[in-house]
Order: sequence, then structure tokens, then C-alpha cells
Amino acid sequence: MVGTRFAFIKRNFVYLCLLFLTIASLFPFFILLVNSTRNHAQIQRGFSAIFGVSFFENLRKLLTDPNMPILRSLFNSVFVSCMAALLTTYFSAMTAYGIYMYRFKGRATAFKTILAIMMIPTQVSSLGFIQLLIKIKMIDTLAALYIPAIASPVVFFYMYQAMTATLSYSIVEAARIDGCPEFKTFNQIVLPLMKPAIAVQAIFAFVSSWNNYFIPALVINSKMKKTIPILIAQLRNADYQKFDMGQVYMIICLAIVPLIIVYLFLSRNIISGVSVGAVKE
Repeated sequence: MVGTRFAFIKRNFVYLCLLFLTIASLFPFFILLVNSTRNHAQIQRGFSAIFGVSFFENLRKLLTDPNMPILRSLFNSVFVSCMAALLTTYFSAMTAYGIYMYRFKGRATAFKTILAIMMIPTQVSSLGFIQLLIKIKMIDTLAALYIPAIASPVVFFYMYQAMTATLSYSIVEAARIDGCPEFKTFNQIVLPLMKPAIAVQAIFAFVSSWNNYFIPALVINSKMKKTIPILIAQLRNADYQKFDMGQVYMIICLAIVPLIIVYLFLSRNIISGVSVGAVKE
């Protein structure tokens, strides 16, 4: 009886902890939704858990502001983030496949070099990156925001770890014996096996690109090519007399919608994908 009662108390305690963590995680989103329905004066008064009636008014002001092309910026962010997620996952998986499957001279050196590059912060190489974009005439273009995503050492390392756990040499060798070309083997055999890991990294790459402010702020100059983080910073740094907290919360509310949609589509693979990438057999 004592053991059963202790197990019951322990289980309920765990459930209470999970409930608390869930509420703590969702609380900022709740405050965001509440403040998106309040006007600037109401938000300035302080915290409130009661929804306001200014949601459509804030949305109208945001959509009609000539200095805030919100719809175009949403499209730019979605396009750049999707392209970055696609290029990052595909080419990182291809690089990991090449180093994992092929036994060539310098293989270990190539692997260690990629990991060493992973330790270099983006800010360190930003000046050289901007100078390169100027020389190749890619400054102020959306392509400059997603083409560099082809080289992602972090995603490469994760894909390599996932391959060591899930990809068997015998499967690839069987495809080669059957006469399957190497490129076709990678696309039709390896990638489907890596689907959970690819889904996880696609989510992470999408979110990372979506939230990226540093590089777009350096590269993009045109108003119609700005991404959502630039608009949020621009609205937040506006003149005090024109500053509207209702619009700020509204644009942030709109900015998280694509992230939620991407998560809902790929969330089934998150747990399995993370566990695959973390375990090495």
C-alpha cells in the first residue's frame, strides 16, 4: 500500500510539474495575443489578461502603413526561410553522405575542418561576406540570404551522426550492386531513410532563417526586400510620437503564424529525429 501510494503521489507530482511548464511556455504567447488586441494607451497602462477590442484596428494600421510593407515582408521571409531550409538540409545531408560512405584520403581532415568552421561565429566573417557580395553583385538581393545556407557545418554534423545511427553500408552496397547510380541512390534510398532527421533540421533551419536579423540588416537596403525581423526592429525604433505598441505586438503575432504552421506539419518527426541524431550505434 505504501509503495502504491508513493507511486501515485510521484506520478501526480510529475503531472503537476508538466502542467506548470506547459503554462509557463504558453503564457508569453497568451500575453502576445492579448496585447495584439489592445491599443497603445492600454498597453502602456501595464499587464492585463483581458482581451481588448483593437485587434482589427491594429491590423488595419499595420496593413495601411506605407512604410511597413508587411505582406511583402512576410512573403520575403517565408521564401527565404523555405529556401534556406531546403538547401541546408539537402546539401548538408549530401556532404554527410559523402564523408560517411566514401573512404578517401583526407576524409578525417575534411571532417575535422568542417567541425572547426562550426566554431567560428557569423559575426567574425560578416565583413568578408559583405565584401564578397559586393564583388559578385548580390548585395540587396534575397538570394544572398539563402544561398549561403548551402554550407551549414552544424546541420552537417547532425546529419552525419544520424547516418551513423540509421544508414547501413549494406543498403547502399546492395543498390550499387543492382546498378543504381550514386546520385539516384542518395535521392531515392538515403534521403527517405533520413526523413525524421531532415524534418527536424528543416524546422531548425526555417526558424533560424526566419529570426535572422543580423545578416539581412547588413545586406538588404530596399524597402520591398526587407524581412520580418527588419520590419519589427524598424517599427520598434520608430519616433516616439509615432511609436505604436499595438502595431508592434500585431506584427509579432503575424510573424509567429508561419512558424506554427511549419511546426504543425513537421512536428511528428521531431522526437524521433532528435533521438536518432543523438544516438550512435
